[in-house]
Amino acid sequence: MLLPYAPSSVAVARQRLCSDLQERGVYEAAVEDAVLVVSELLSNALRHAHPLPSGQIRVSWEWNEEHVEVAVSDGGAATEPRAGRPTLSSLGGRGLGIVEYLASTWGVRHEGDVTTVWAVVTVVDTAGNGRVPTPEPALRECG
Repeated sequence: MLLPYAPSSVAVARQRLCSDLQERGVYEAAVEDAVLVVSELLSNALRHAHPLPSGQIRVSWEWNEEHVEVAVSDGGAATEPRAGRPTLSSLGGRGLGIVEYLASTWGVRHEGDVTTVWAVVTVVDTAGNGRVPTPEPALRECG
């Protein structure tokens, strides 16, 4: 989905991803991980990269029974996205470190002037040997 290149797009993407994964019966902790990952990727793109030529930013995800791959595409930046190692007193620089911790893998793709940062989050409850359904969407709000 194309969204405005604006901080308000983070909440829109989080809500849509959460609702989509809940409808698919993904267990709550995996929904929360995927939503946090998309939030970090989108926030980083808004903070450090340029918009796409359309002036927007693209957020997408693909789901299967075991994983969800989230991706954020932007117009690129002067530096390559990488996980930082901030000091305890640093005010920022933890976003991709959070992604690295929550995702089974992540990376960067370049296609012309478009940079896509993607991450794969496991949505199978390995401790419970399978998916555990989330509460009905009406009982648990996304956001």
